[in-house]
Amino acid sequence: MRFMDMAMDLSRIGDRGKLKPKAGDEPHWQRLRAGCYVGFRPSRKGGKGTWFARAYDADKLKYLRKPLGDYGALDGNDVFTQARKDAEKWADQVESGGVRAEKVETVTDACKAYLKDRPGSIAEGVFRRHVYDDPIGKVRIDKLRRHHLREWRKRLESAPALVTRNKGGKTVTKSRSQSTVNRDMVPLRAALGRLLTPGAPNTDAAWQEALKPAKGADRRRDLYLDRAERKSLLEAVEAEAEPFLRALCLLPLRPGTLASLIVGDFDKRTRALTIGKDKNGKPRQITVPAIIADFLTEQSKDKLPGAPIFMRGGGGPWNKDAWKGPIKDAVAKAELPAAVSAYTLRHCVLTDLVTAGLPVLTVAQISGTSVAMIEKHYGHLVGDAAAEALAGLAL
Repeated sequence: MRFMDMAMDLSRIGDRGKLKPKAGDEPHWQRLRAGCYVGFRPSRKGGKGTWFARAYDADKLKYLRKPLGDYGALDGNDVFTQARKDAEKWADQVESGGVRAEKVETVTDACKAYLKDRPGSIAEGVFRRHVYDDPIGKVRIDKLRRHHLREWRKRLESAPALVTRNKGGKTVTKSRSQSTVNRDMVPLRAALGRLLTPGAPNTDAAWQEALKPAKGADRRRDLYLDRAERKSLLEAVEAEAEPFLRALCLLPLRPGTLASLIVGDFDKRTRALTIGKDKNGKPRQITVPAIIADFLTEQSKDKLPGAPIFMRGGGGPWNKDAWKGPIKDAVAKAELPAAVSAYTLRHCVLTDLVTAGLPVLTVAQISGTSVAMIEKHYGHLVGDAAAEALAGLAL
């Protein structure tokens, strides 16, 4: 780095205004401390210019760079003060080993870098369907603005949501609900949040505002099947899918989590079931009662440790495209509400656990979700039980 850049004082508004764009859009850098720099790149179009952070990674023996944005509505010394604060904070992360050395230029790069640190089929699917081939994917991170993401969100909202693919190859879709839009925005918001600081509110630099979830979209699930209805569903479903659906009626697991269980995850001696792949990414272990242990033992019989516990006829695991058809057919045959899905069964199990008096914290732990989510969707059940208990105190 040249001495002129090292001695530069970007806090001086007048001096900063005289800076000219460099070849290759290289920022003008100011040294804050050893291995930590704040940079400013003047706009070629007369705009406010873009700020950057630069820090030395001792493990990689190289400098890393992060765009900080233009700080929207901030003016004067407030701009430099915030840029300096953000640059030093990011440098602390780099120096502590908390930031990967990766070349990230576009939104697509940001998504791929995110998957390296947080691999997951849900995020990968969202990026593949809605980011990589979308115009948003080619936008440079340092050029990303609120209007880019607003336009992306409109395209996401208008994109049809996949319902199922039948055996004839026909794809069935439906209008995308706001709750689905909320969920599909989460991975992109997380990927961008690793690299970008939130912009000043109500400015085009406030990229995060375009990805705020719609309020009231994630309503609690009200469709509930009693035990007799669940039994009729199991009697109506085809034999191949019956064990998988029965497991959904016995365990408070997400369908995808249940489908990913392998024989090695279950220890029949201790009746311990290890759930290593779930939405929250954290493995957990639950002890199941003897009746469920016998069921899992039967499903694991004569299978290798790496084989799926719940196996399809061809030997592979279940997935959402495979289980939707059998469930839909069984629902129609049993004359149950058409909206019944695999997640309905999870909802039924959670409802039964809460109404049976199991502590909310315990329900959250075994189901792999947060206490807040259990209280949000099932807290009314606890309230009903409390009301009945209070009624019993009447003299």
